[in-house]
Amino acid sequence: MSEAQRPSVRVHAIDSAGLVLPEDAGHIVVTGSHGALLGGKPETAIKIAVFAALYNDADFGIEDAGIARLPVLDARGIAGATVSAWSARIGDGQSTYHDGIVSAVNKRAAACGGEIGIPQKTWWRGWSLPA
Repeated sequence: MSEAQRPSVRVHAIDSAGLVLPEDAGHIVVTGSHGALLGGKPETAIKIAVFAALYNDADFGIEDAGIARLPVLDARGIAGATVSAWSARIGDGQSTYHDGIVSAVNKRAAACGGEIGIPQKTWWRGWSLPA
C-alpha cells in the first residue's frame, strides 16, 4: 500500500489502557499496561475498537498471563502486541513507545508485519495496513 493510499492512523502513548478514549478508535495505542486480562475477563482487553494495542508483557508471568490480551484482541480484529518488561517500564506509556522491544504478537499484528525482537516504534511505522 502506498503512502497516498494508507489510511491516516495516529499513535497515542498512554500509561494505562484504561485511559483509551473514544477518539482513539481505529488508531494505535501504545500503553504502559500489562498484557494480562483483568480478572481473566475478555471484556477487559480494551474498551475501544482501536486498530492496534501494545502492552508490556510483565515478563510473561505464570501460564503466559502477561500476554493473555493478545488472542482476545485477535478475535475482535485488533492487532495486538506486547513489549518486553526488560526493555520498557510497566505503567509508563512513553517508555513503551520509546524503549519497547516487541516480545509477542497476535495473528492480526503478524499480518500487519509485526515481528518479535524489533523496536515497537520501528514496527508500526512500517506496518502494511490490510483492508
